[in-house]
Amino acid sequence: MMQLRQLDMKRITEEERRMASVVAKKEEEKKRESHKQSLLKEKKRLTINNVARKWDLQQRVANIATNPDRKDSDSPSQDPCQSDGSTISAFPEETGSLDSGLNNALLGLSVTDTYLVEVDGDTLSLYGSGALESLDRNWSVQTAGMVTTVSFTFIEFDEIVQVLPKLKMKFPNSLHLKFKETNLIMLQQFNALAQLRRIDQLTIDPQGNPVVNFTLWKYYVLFRLSHFSMQKINGTEVTQNDMIMAERLFGILAHVASSELPQYRMISILGDARKKQFRYLLETKGKKPGIVSEENNDNKRLVGENTNRATLNYTTREFYHEKLEEIKEKKKFCKMYIEDLVKEATEINMKNEALQKLWPQMFIELVRDAVIEIRNKNSYMKLCLQQITDQK
Repeated sequence: MMQLRQLDMKRITEEERRMASVVAKKEEEKKRESHKQSLLKEKKRLTINNVARKWDLQQRVANIATNPDRKDSDSPSQDPCQSDGSTISAFPEETGSLDSGLNNALLGLSVTDTYLVEVDGDTLSLYGSGALESLDRNWSVQTAGMVTTVSFTFIEFDEIVQVLPKLKMKFPNSLHLKFKETNLIMLQQFNALAQLRRIDQLTIDPQGNPVVNFTLWKYYVLFRLSHFSMQKINGTEVTQNDMIMAERLFGILAHVASSELPQYRMISILGDARKKQFRYLLETKGKKPGIVSEENNDNKRLVGENTNRATLNYTTREFYHEKLEEIKEKKKFCKMYIEDLVKEATEINMKNEALQKLWPQMFIELVRDAVIEIRNKNSYMKLCLQQITDQK
């Protein structure tokens, strides 16, 4: 009330009026910021719901493609995140009643986003396969160094495998990986994580990851990633007894895999290990004794990967199909090439056999024609001179 002169029978001073104005502006800014945060939170909720809806639809389509005899009631034509016309939130704890003003403001928000990238403290959260493209960004050194936990949600694990080298390069301090709704379905997929530089903790959410239903999945992780000296799996501390049990259960597996591997592949794996060891020696050369950086510790862990375990790798389905098609094309080309060679060799052999049969008679005829031609020396010389003159 700018025109007010007195309040409670006391005259209002200019200082009081100025202080009141400052307080009012701060309250207005606080209200606007709160309103903005509410909008952002609701936008995040809507985006995650949209990503969840798309993911659920993809899973239904994939299930029907692999199980064509399923009932029509499982058809993906119905929106998997809707029931009786009401939207089901993928994260109900984030839903809440909004005032009418906020609801009106949300009408202008786009809910067509198919992925979300969020950095909250030391955690990088990726929702939807499109979020993987964010790893190509030029992240600031401060942000990249701050991230120690990376969470993947609603993303195919095979797609994550393809960006693991980028993850290792962009976020060198990432020690904790979380997977939720990523279609981890077999133990072999954990082999792909060996290409990272270090993992201290691993969290596999049962939701959307059937692999956790296997009784021995944790032991396999400890066995295959033993060079990382993992500290926690799904929040549970890893003990020395766990490591011993993992080796007892799966130690023979690595031995069998390495013994069945072709020699050229074993040489290739050994070569990679030598390269890592040589790189480590170069990096530590010239450093003062007693000063060992965290990076050097990571390199030691990398070098320490058992060669037999290194033979246990994982090939994504897409890469496998591409390789399969490539192999088919190569086989087709080789088959056609060999057939052409056989055909050519057969024709040459047939011509050679025909020549051997005709050669005695041909030789007699050649000798006879030559004798007849040079019988008259003068006429033969004139003929030769004439041929030379014609050639000029």
